[in-house]
Amino acid sequence: MRPYVQAIDTLTPCPCGNDAGYARCCGLLHEGGVATTAEQLMRSRYSAYVLKREDYLLATWHDSTRPAHLKLAAQQPAPTWLGLTVKRHETSGDQAVVEFVARLRYGGGKAQRMHEISRFVREGGRWFYVDGEFPGKVD
Repeated sequence: MRPYVQAIDTLTPCPCGNDAGYARCCGLLHEGGVATTAEQLMRSRYSAYVLKREDYLLATWHDSTRPAHLKLAAQQPAPTWLGLTVKRHETSGDQAVVEFVARLRYGGGKAQRMHEISRFVREGGRWFYVDGEFPGKVD
């Protein structure tokens, strides 16, 4: 049995912000498609957090830094993801950096910003998330 995954209306904009809709954007990657850029992978990972797709997050995490589990379904209070802004995307061969700001809220609290500079690596034609740094305070 597949773990709990949040449902999404395929006609609504993709959680990553693409107006084309989930089915034509991150949904393609969540169902086995291959990201052509690190930014595309990062956006699909953001959408996976929104939809609690722990399976996808772990599958796209490089095995050198991948945790055993994320326990997204057990998060209390669960975050409400409010949006994503990509600040930059730089690729050099099979390595890339994507800087982004994700907005979220826990419970009924005030909105917060998570600023991350993520590192990605391409192996066997597939991009993987390696790790990230958080340059500054989360507010």
